[in-house]
Amino acid sequence: MPPGTDDPRKLFILTTAGNYFSLDTSASLSTCHPLDNFLDDGNEFLLTVTRNKDELQFSNKLENMDGDGRVLLFFKPHPCVVSEENLHRSVLVSSMLESPISTLYQALRQVYSPVLLQDDKWSQSFDSKLQSLLTDLEVGLGSVLRNSHPKDSGKRSQSETDVLSIMTPLDEFSFWADVSRSGQQSRERDRATHFSELFATIEKDYSNLDSFSLVEVLDLIESTRETVDDVWKQNEYAPYPETRMIRLMDVIGGVLGRFVQRKLSALRLWEDPYFTVREGLKGGVAACEQWVAACEHLTGQVWKRYSPHPWSGEKHHPQGLQSLAQRLEEVVQVRSVCEKLQRLLSGGKQQVSAARVYQPFTGLNPIHYNPYTEPLWRAAVSQFDRLIAPAEQEAAGKLKTFIIDAQDSPQQLLQVFQKHRDLIKRPTISRELQPERETLLTRLLDYNKGLRADFESRCHGAPGEKTGPLAGRNLPEVVNNIVWARQLLLKVEDSLKMANALLSDLSGFRPLVRFCDELQEQMRSYEQEQFEDWTRDLLSGLSDPKSGISLQASNRVMELDHMDGKLKIQYSDRLVSLLREVRQLSALGFTIPAKIQQASNTADKFYRQAIILKQVAHFYNTIDQQMIPSQRPMMLGCALAFEQVIKNPRSQSRDEGGKLQITWENPKELEQYISKLQSAAERLSTENRKLRKWHTDFTDKVVNLMGVDLLRQQQRWKDGLQDLRTGFATLESQGFRTGDMRAWRQHWNHQLYKALEHQYQVGLEALNKNLPEINIDLIFKQGRLQFRPAFEEVRAKYYREMKRFICIPNQFKGVSETGEEPIFTCMIERNASGFLTIFSKAEHLFNRLTHVLDKFKDWVVLGQVDVDVLVEKHLHSVQDWERNFKALKAKGKEAERLPSTEKVDCITVNCEPVRVAVDDLIQRLFDALLTSLRRSIQGHIQVIDSFVSGAMETLSLRPESIDEIGEANAKHSQLQTQKPEILPQFQQAEEKNRLLRSVAGGGLDTISSLRAKWDKFELMMESHQLMIKEQVEVMKGNVESRVQVYLQDLQKFRARWDQLKPGHDIIESGDHETLQRCVQNIRDRRAEFDELEITRKKLMEDCEHFNLSPPDVSLATDTLQDLQECSEMWELYEEFQQGLDENAEQDWISFRSKTHMFEEFLFMWHDRLRKLEEHSSMSVKLQKEVDRYKAVVPVLKYVRGEHLSQEHWLDLFRLVSLPRGTTLERLQFRDLLRVADNIIDKALELKDLNSRAQAEVTIREALRELELWGAGACFTLTDYTDSQGGSLRVIKDWRDMVNQVGDNRCLLQSLKDSPYYIRFQDKVSLWETRLADLDEYLQNLNTIQRKWVYLEPIFGRGALPREQARFQRVDQDFRAIMSDVQRDSRVTSLTTRAGIRNSLITILDQLQRCQKSLNEFLEEKRSAFPRFYFIGDDDLLEILGQATNPTVIHTHLKKLFAGISSVEFDQSFQSITAMKSLEGETVPLQNTISISNDVEKKLVMRVWNELKFVLPVGENVSFNVMKPGEFIVPSYKLRHSPFPSAPPSLPYEPKYPLSAPRRGKEKPRELLACYQGNERPNRHGKV
Repeated sequence: MPPGTDDPRKLFILTTAGNYFSLDTSASLSTCHPLDNFLDDGNEFLLTVTRNKDELQFSNKLENMDGDGRVLLFFKPHPCVVSEENLHRSVLVSSMLESPISTLYQALRQVYSPVLLQDDKWSQSFDSKLQSLLTDLEVGLGSVLRNSHPKDSGKRSQSETDVLSIMTPLDEFSFWADVSRSGQQSRERDRATHFSELFATIEKDYSNLDSFSLVEVLDLIESTRETVDDVWKQNEYAPYPETRMIRLMDVIGGVLGRFVQRKLSALRLWEDPYFTVREGLKGGVAACEQWVAACEHLTGQVWKRYSPHPWSGEKHHPQGLQSLAQRLEEVVQVRSVCEKLQRLLSGGKQQVSAARVYQPFTGLNPIHYNPYTEPLWRAAVSQFDRLIAPAEQEAAGKLKTFIIDAQDSPQQLLQVFQKHRDLIKRPTISRELQPERETLLTRLLDYNKGLRADFESRCHGAPGEKTGPLAGRNLPEVVNNIVWARQLLLKVEDSLKMANALLSDLSGFRPLVRFCDELQEQMRSYEQEQFEDWTRDLLSGLSDPKSGISLQASNRVMELDHMDGKLKIQYSDRLVSLLREVRQLSALGFTIPAKIQQASNTADKFYRQAIILKQVAHFYNTIDQQMIPSQRPMMLGCALAFEQVIKNPRSQSRDEGGKLQITWENPKELEQYISKLQSAAERLSTENRKLRKWHTDFTDKVVNLMGVDLLRQQQRWKDGLQDLRTGFATLESQGFRTGDMRAWRQHWNHQLYKALEHQYQVGLEALNKNLPEINIDLIFKQGRLQFRPAFEEVRAKYYREMKRFICIPNQFKGVSETGEEPIFTCMIERNASGFLTIFSKAEHLFNRLTHVLDKFKDWVVLGQVDVDVLVEKHLHSVQDWERNFKALKAKGKEAERLPSTEKVDCITVNCEPVRVAVDDLIQRLFDALLTSLRRSIQGHIQVIDSFVSGAMETLSLRPESIDEIGEANAKHSQLQTQKPEILPQFQQAEEKNRLLRSVAGGGLDTISSLRAKWDKFELMMESHQLMIKEQVEVMKGNVESRVQVYLQDLQKFRARWDQLKPGHDIIESGDHETLQRCVQNIRDRRAEFDELEITRKKLMEDCEHFNLSPPDVSLATDTLQDLQECSEMWELYEEFQQGLDENAEQDWISFRSKTHMFEEFLFMWHDRLRKLEEHSSMSVKLQKEVDRYKAVVPVLKYVRGEHLSQEHWLDLFRLVSLPRGTTLERLQFRDLLRVADNIIDKALELKDLNSRAQAEVTIREALRELELWGAGACFTLTDYTDSQGGSLRVIKDWRDMVNQVGDNRCLLQSLKDSPYYIRFQDKVSLWETRLADLDEYLQNLNTIQRKWVYLEPIFGRGALPREQARFQRVDQDFRAIMSDVQRDSRVTSLTTRAGIRNSLITILDQLQRCQKSLNEFLEEKRSAFPRFYFIGDDDLLEILGQATNPTVIHTHLKKLFAGISSVEFDQSFQSITAMKSLEGETVPLQNTISISNDVEKKLVMRVWNELKFVLPVGENVSFNVMKPGEFIVPSYKLRHSPFPSAPPSLPYEPKYPLSAPRRGKEKPRELLACYQGNERPNRHGKV
């Protein structure tokens, strides 16, 4: 507190001012007059405090800002006297720096504008006009501030060295924008405008910097680097000030640093995942380092070497940004070390837990870098190092294990050190890994030695070769070599960096550094050598005018090559590569010699014009390729005008020949000519583009038409076609002639054809879906579903629409002119194959239409049945009705969801009528259910009432006997049993009645009265037992009298049985009817005795019931036993007779194949009778019957009669003595059993009858097969093309047909051997004659066809003119026969042709005569020249007929002369000039041989003579003795080979017997003479 101050108001002001200026306030200031005025005077609003040396000065006015330029302001917002109470509400405090303008600008910019313009609360209540005014004020204040003198803020100044007001890049951009508007000189304004334009590329990005990400800002930094480089290197105006550039780099660095800090502030550096933090920090480091590197590269290399405006100061780098990058790297390193330790130590232990090791950094934000936070950061890092020291000790052991494992592989060792580099750099781990680091040092030294060896082996080669530098893409050789050396330098530098980071404390580090320095120096020397060689080559090339890199201003700009018509520009491609090399070498830091730089500048000066001229030349040379071929006639005029400008440049200068020329030395004239060329080219290009645009528009329209449905969208097709026609009309109105457009019209007609055909094909495929809609109704009428209109009417309408679509191409005209023939009509025929598809789809559509009926068939089925009957049949329980009512209700709802329409492709079916019918049917079923439910309830009521009435009537009767008592008890029990059965009826009736009330609203009322009647019935049931007990006592006295009556009846029955039972004599008699009567008698007696037994049982029951002594019934027991024995014996007979009757009653036709069943029946009874324990007379009789029938079983096969005819059956009936009138249809097995004895006796006659019938059936079947063969056997014909090109059907597969005829003849012969052949003799004789004739005809016709096929080509070529007439007659007859065969190809039709035998004999005779004449002709030719014997007739005929054909000569000459493989002809192919061997040796002929038709005398004989002349035979020739029919080629002893190129041949003595046919009277000696001196071995020893 200032001494002597007890006023809190003054204390507040003095303390605030002292703290602001860092001064102690004295007590004298408490009595300062300006301070008192401010506090006590309500009209004094302002108090200023300034510093003058070590004193504070107070004032009530804001005067000149002397001293350090700082002012502290106290002011009141409203007039008042300051008190202790209102001190903090009535006094505002502010400071002022430099100037009021600067303070106001910064307050607006940093405080008020963001609050009032960007804050949601204040911006809504702030008027938009005021917002605009506030923005304008801020912009104006900034402009004034930037143009103010830094010392005197009130004075305007535009000095470029005053940079203190530039705080952000936007301030710099705005400065140049202000100068461009308010500069004093136009040159100054133009310069500022130029800088503003250069900065405009990045100005918008810096104004929206916060919207960028850390990755995107890297592109902005690169753009900024290029922009400042362009600003510095611009040479059109005065250079950019170096001081201002340093300021700009610093403020950009500051902006980027703050941007990085803002982006990274969202990261929780010690809590977020490692990868998230690392990526974020790496992005920030990359942004900082990229801008630092850009500043260092520009100021240290690029701009220092830029001679027009070199950088004069030291290499500049933004220190704050670099320090921030280092801080971020340290944070990354801390996180990386911890993360890697955790991974290395098996997931991390307690000593490397994040909560523990990051504890020193709590409360410290490493991103906020400044000198004040640096000591805190260093202290935290030191504490972190102490915490992780134990973990580092353990990690060192594990790393040592990894390094030992990778020690054998240098590459793996380097990878281990590189992977754990951050850990190995730690001092603790570094000390532990001392030996391993020594190993790494050795490996790095070896690695650099390898780089040196690779460099020395490649530095003298060419790029891309195995022994040369590695080749980059699109790099000149010198640049490629320097870049390759730079890459090696970088590898050396990387190894040095690793060594410096990990190995700098080792003793071998210095030798490694020295070796790397030497290697780097060697590589830099190589770079300099490459640059010097390039410089020398270019300097020598610049002195040579023909080198192409010395651009002379007097040279012609271009010339037209009259050889190929190409336009060439006199600006070589070497100049373009020179520019690229100069730029790239300059970027690599090399100083370009002045002469080369001048040549580059010269080339660069005309580079733009040269590129334009090259583009024009390229356009001129390729315009024919750019034009659409069909549009070329339309562009002919413009193309000729452009060519005229090319060929006739109008210039004031002329070349030596007086021709007009354009040179580089007159830029104005060159620009005019280029402008003229560009104008002409532009006109042509514009015309071409316009036509191509029309072509493209037409293409789009036609392509659109490709997707427009031809059936549904025909109007769009018409519109599209009209657009095309309008386009053609528009071009005609623009001056294009109709004739020039004809090709283009034709082109688009073809394109329209493609589009139309595509849609036509698509339409054909989907025609069933896209035809116009057809509406029909689905109705239920006359008990069935049907369509309205009828199904056939719908089908007819569909096919009419389909025909209309198919005929579309006939009416399509395209863009053809009037009178032109359209090309579209053929489309229908071309796509006719698709009609099958559309018709099949149409049928499929109508099938699907019929399936629509199936969807409703289940719904209308109620209309096809009697609903009442159906309900009565299937509904019984109440659940049935309830389930049906529910189902009916559900079906009603489901019926409501039935579709009202069904869509079947283009047919729409209205289903409303049938839905109405379905509703009616459902209502009918509902009514039927109600009716049946009522009837069912009434039925239950009737059953219950009937039961109750009958029961009450029964219960009201009193029993009079034991039976009646028993019956009464039984009825009572029965009623008691039936009562539970009737009770459910009662319940069902009530349940059904309740259901009826629920569904119909009312039930039946009779059930209530029935309930009362039921209750009365139950009372009677309960009182019934009392009445029965009374009656039992009455009944006991009647039992004895009933016993006496029973005994009398039993004695009477026994007397009658003993007298009337059947005896053994009846069994032995065997009369079937008597036996049947006995069976019936026994059955009657047994029934009578059963009645007595019933009486006995009742009496016994009554005696037992009444406790009376039972009567003696021994007689009844004896009688029962005797009756049972007799019954069992006769039941055996009855069972046998029943089984026999089952077989005997079947008709014989169906039973004859089942006689095994009868046989099984007999064997079954045989076994059964044999197994009886005691035999009786009945069993003996049955055994006889079985044996009798078993005897007839083997001969039943003779009466089966499968093959018997009606006549044979009559004979059979007669043989076995069946009654007259017996027929096969009514014949039963019983009939045959009756005559079984006759069948056995007549067995042989029956066997003979079957054999005769079988044989006759076989003959009949054979004749039937012959008839079938005769009707179906046909010739197999094939096409034969005759010598005139005509086609004729001839017969093939002769062998099969002849074999069939032969087989049939053999079949007839075998039939004649049958003893029953006589009845079929006529038919067999007829077929025998027919087949004999057919065999003869086929043999002759086969021979004729073979000879005709052989002779027809010969005579067809004109051979043997004297025999032509004969062969033509034969040919006509043969063709007539084959035509008849083709019309009727049946084999037997030959026998019906009139005169066929004589015709075939005559034709065969005439063909033999033709054959004989042909043989004589060929024999004559062979006699003339015997070598023709070595070739067949066909080859000889081809030689004679085509002797002038070179191909025929080549083919057959080598067959005549083995040594000749081919011959050579002259140019006219009229003479043979040389002959060739198979190995390609050529022997020129002494005399050429003319080709003529006289083969044997002129052609081959002359070849023969030339052979003998050219290849003379040696003297030593010997012949072997020949056998008849053979000749021996003579043996030779050759001298040297006659061929110049062949070596001397070895002695050759072959002996080849060659079989040759002997013709006529020719002798072997004569044939040998033909070959003497003729055969000679070739160079390989072959004849």
